[in-house]
Amino acid sequence: MPETEKHGVDRPLLLVTLILAGFGLLMVFSASFVAAEEALGDPYHYLKRQALWIAIGMGAMFVMSYLPYHKLKRWSILLLLANYVLLAMVFSGFGTELGTEARRWLNLGGVILQPAEFSKLALLIFIAAYMSSKSLKIRHFWTASFIPLLFVAITFVTIQAQPDLGTALVLAAGCGLVMLFAGMPVLQASGLFLASLVPVAYYTMKEEYRMQRVFTYFDPWADASGSGYQVIQSLYALGPGHIFGTGLGRSRQKLFYLPEPQNDFIFAVIGEELGFIGAVIVLLLYLIFVWRGFLIALKAPDLFGSLLAAGITFMIAVQVMVNVSVVTGTLPVTGINLPLISAGGSSVFFTLVGIGILLNISRKAQIN
Repeated sequence: MPETEKHGVDRPLLLVTLILAGFGLLMVFSASFVAAEEALGDPYHYLKRQALWIAIGMGAMFVMSYLPYHKLKRWSILLLLANYVLLAMVFSGFGTELGTEARRWLNLGGVILQPAEFSKLALLIFIAAYMSSKSLKIRHFWTASFIPLLFVAITFVTIQAQPDLGTALVLAAGCGLVMLFAGMPVLQASGLFLASLVPVAYYTMKEEYRMQRVFTYFDPWADASGSGYQVIQSLYALGPGHIFGTGLGRSRQKLFYLPEPQNDFIFAVIGEELGFIGAVIVLLLYLIFVWRGFLIALKAPDLFGSLLAAGITFMIAVQVMVNVSVVTGTLPVTGINLPLISAGGSSVFFTLVGIGILLNISRKAQIN
C-alpha cells in the first residue's frame, strides 16, 4: 500500500520549474518579436501562444501534483494504447505539417498537438509500471527487458517515420536509461546499446539530408550557405556574447539569420544576449532540476515511483544535453527543443505534466 503523505511538494524543484518557465517566456519574446512582427504583424504572437500553453500546462501540473501517482500504474496500458492511436492519427487526415515537410502534428479542431511529446510520458509510465512488477527477475532478459524494449522499438520506428529521428533517439535514450536505473545489468545494457547502433545507422543513411548533417558536423563551413548554415549562425550568435552578452533583446542573429530562434536555437540567443554568465546560470538551473529529480527518485517510497521519477528526470536531462550540444556544434543538427524555454505548445504542456507527476512523487518521498 502507498505510504501516507509526508509533506508538501519539493519546493526547490517547483521553484526551478517556475523560474525556467518564466525565463522561457521572456526569451521567447526576445527571440521572436522582430520576426513575428515582420511575418505576422504581431510582435507578441509567439509570446501570447507560449503564455497560453504555460498557463494550461501549469494547471495540468497542479492537478497531477495532487493526483496519486499510483493510479498511473493502473492506467499504464490504456496510456500506451492511447499513445499508439495518436501516433497512427498523424498519418491520417488529422496529421498536419507546420513549416516543414515533416508530418508530426495533429490538428484537433484547431488545437495543434505533437503526439511524440505524449509518447515520452506514456512509454515512461508503462516501463516503470512493468519493470516495478518484474523487479525480482530484472536480470532475466526475456521476463524483464524484452517487452519494454519491444514497445520502445515500435514507438521509435513510428516517430522516426514522421520523420523525426531526433525525438525518437531522445525517447529511446531516456527509456534505456530508466531501464538501466531499474537494475538492468551493465553488460546487457552495453550489448543492447551496440545493437541499437545498427537501426540508427540504417535510418541515418536512408535519408540523404541526415547523412548530409553528419558530414556537416565535421566541417560545417564546407557548405556554409546550405547544410552548415544553422550551426554556423548559432556559433556566430554565441561568439559575440562573450562574458556578459550584448544585452537582453539585442541579438543580431535573430534578425533573419538564425532559423527559428525561438525554438530549437533559443539557447544561442541566450548566449548572445546574456553571455557566458547567462548561459551558465541556465545550465545550473537545469542541474538543480536534475539533482532534485534524482533525489526524489532515490527517496521515493516504492519502486514504481522511483523508476517513474528517474525516467521523467532522465528524459528532460537528455533533451537539455542534446539541445545544448546541437547549438554549440558538438552534435549534428537535430530538431530537439530546450525544455520549458523553447517555444512549443505540446512540449511545454507535456513537460509540465511530467513535472506535476514528479512533484506528486515528492510528496511521499522522505527528503530532508
